[in-house]
Amino acid sequence: MIKKISEKDKRDWENFTSKKEKLEDKDQILKNKHNKIDHMEIDLHGYSLDDANKKIFQFISECYEKNVKSINIITGKGLRSKNTEDPYSSSDLSILKNSVPNYIKSNTELMSKIKSINFEEVISKNSGSFSIYLKKN
Repeated sequence: MIKKISEKDKRDWENFTSKKEKLEDKDQILKNKHNKIDHMEIDLHGYSLDDANKKIFQFISECYEKNVKSINIITGKGLRSKNTEDPYSSSDLSILKNSVPNYIKSNTELMSKIKSINFEEVISKNSGSFSIYLKKN
């Protein structure tokens, strides 16, 4: 069965092809949706306190810009530290494990990007990492 093209369809097609407007690339939109990153992780082992704070600020900001949903921050438990003379890196204080979450909580710019922090993981002696859930950008 051969169907004849109506005059209206012909006019619509001519109008469509004569316009110089660019069409939205739906394939690119779908590709971007599928490439969305839901989760990222950073390991702060070996960082000094200042370097860890700078790195975490940069990392959270970048993840927020990329609309990452959650971040896992690995600080370590602080059990392997041999330095007992320096309280900022002693095994008793587990400095990164405790100070990084405190730094994040006290930074209003970072907290404006954060939906929640899993503080149960921070407090736990068995955990050397904690999770952050970010707001949508």
